[in-house]
Amino acid sequence: MFHGSPYGGWTVCPDGLSPSSVVYSFGIGEDASFDLDILTHYGAELHAFDPTPRSIDWVKKQPSWPARFHFHPIGIGACDRMATFFPPEDPDHVSYSIVNRIAPTGSAIQVQLLRLKTITEMLGHKEIDILKMDIEGAEYEVIDDLVNTTELRVRQVLVEFQHSFPNITIEATNTAIRKLEAAGYRVFNISERGVEYSFICV
Repeated sequence: MFHGSPYGGWTVCPDGLSPSSVVYSFGIGEDASFDLDILTHYGAELHAFDPTPRSIDWVKKQPSWPARFHFHPIGIGACDRMATFFPPEDPDHVSYSIVNRIAPTGSAIQVQLLRLKTITEMLGHKEIDILKMDIEGAEYEVIDDLVNTTELRVRQVLVEFQHSFPNITIEATNTAIRKLEAAGYRVFNISERGVEYSFICV
């Protein structure tokens, strides 16, 4: 089932999603349509994460958020660290990245990244029903960490692969997919653009 706007939406498997479900949404930018749609349909506990200044400012300026929507101004990585985030090439875009893209405009910033395991311990979660990652090139290191964190159960992984970025190849994406498959995940949807993948643990 597709939830959200054409720009910010994702396809999920609705089976088992309920008010007791926990959803982590990394990289909301200025479009929380997916997050709000998930809350409307399933009443889940939703935690949204984005460390970029424009996203933080946008979230603060919204008149209200549902009670089960929780925003955290941090990012996700393979280890707990401060990381350099580079601005997008187009200043009208919101998404910063750990990848230094061609001729970026503006200045790089320092943001806090935490491992998924660190975040779940901080928030008191042992299982995640949906992990959505639109994280501009950091998905590869996070997938490496995820498949090696066997004590944490993540049922669905939604990820946008950024092999169009400089120094990221399609083989990096293929390798990440193989690692998820080896960890028990199977693809159940690929977007028309061919970069947004939905996986479920079987």
